[in-house]
Amino acid sequence: MPAGQEVGPLALADFGSFYAGGRQAHISGRPVREIAFTKTASLTYDPNGLYHVEQAYVQYFIPAERRHPLPLVLLHGGGMSGAMWEQTPDGRHGWLQHFVRQGHAVYVVDNVERGRAGWTPFEEIWPDAPIVRNAEESWSLFRFGRAEDYAQRRAFDGQRFPLAAFDNFIRHAVPRWLGNNDAALAGFCAALERIGPCLVLAHSHGGEVAYRALQARPELVRGVIGIEPSGFSQEMDPATVAGKPFLFVYGDYLDATPLWAKLDAAGQAYADQLAARGGRVTHWRLADMGIRGNSHMPMMDDNSDDIAARIGAWTRANA
Repeated sequence: MPAGQEVGPLALADFGSFYAGGRQAHISGRPVREIAFTKTASLTYDPNGLYHVEQAYVQYFIPAERRHPLPLVLLHGGGMSGAMWEQTPDGRHGWLQHFVRQGHAVYVVDNVERGRAGWTPFEEIWPDAPIVRNAEESWSLFRFGRAEDYAQRRAFDGQRFPLAAFDNFIRHAVPRWLGNNDAALAGFCAALERIGPCLVLAHSHGGEVAYRALQARPELVRGVIGIEPSGFSQEMDPATVAGKPFLFVYGDYLDATPLWAKLDAAGQAYADQLAARGGRVTHWRLADMGIRGNSHMPMMDDNSDDIAARIGAWTRANA
């Protein structure tokens, strides 16, 4: 057990998983071919037929002692899956465990096309070609260090990300299809309909899905915690916002690239819009609070336990 981790058994009343949403699609006109699963198992493969696509996969953990009435739904960022909440790259407990220990029922989503939600290889269904984030892009985009310092793995001064585990971190990358935002919203809303009223904690690209779900399912989304959100809803009905709690969390090095300066400003502008429509908005820039060195991945940084504790205290006080 790494130093500083909570010890002792984690008492659960229940855990399990389910699929939600999606649609059926028919594929036709594809060639039939011979395939082999193993050296002894071969057959004629016909890819034509009925498929179910665009579903979300949800895994849930219900603590034996519930200390907060609202479940917490964890939504991954772009090019990642729900695995990002389970454990840090250097082997410490992830936010999944922390929030269960704090008394939340926790639901971890693999949204459309990611992880155990599955994906389709047919361009008739998703016409875009998928992309996968490489190590070099992760290094600079997630603000571990300057792009020109990647080869030497020379990080920003004071960087809190566990750099010795960087190669383990890039194993998280999974394919993503850039044209699937509407499908992601539909899949996430289907998951919310199974979960019920909840708080959503969304990271990065997941912010757009969460804030759009706030508008689409206001009776279910009772508040949003945005961890460096990179997308937002273009709609904002005051009736869906008024009185609800919103937390924005940003790390350090936000002036490292023009993109992050833009995203920081966009997040502040969206927070201001929520506040103007009656939302109860809290905005944390951790570096301005004296908590320096956090990357775009605070759930994996070396102070992830402390950030989770702070978020938990905020939910107890505000949600």
